[in-house]
Amino acid sequence: MKHAGNQALDTLEDLLAELRKRKGLKEKKRGVFYRGSQAFLHFHEDPSGLFADLRSGERWSRHRVTTPHERRLLLQALEAELAG
Repeated sequence: MKHAGNQALDTLEDLLAELRKRKGLKEKKRGVFYRGSQAFLHFHEDPSGLFADLRSGERWSRHRVTTPHERRLLLQALEAELAG
């Protein structure tokens, strides 16, 4: 699964805009967010859809983000991680 390119990220622009509003996250490269000095969230594209990898401690969890509903679920997981 390759990292999301610009065309894939274009389809996620609404989600990226929401992520940019979150305190504590810094977008160092388009679609690659850091929390402090650690990579925290980035995106992949695959023939089966678009996915986000979200850091939780030392582990990564993969979230499908192809549909609006899936994007809302990612935002919920992200909020829980930021609050935790």
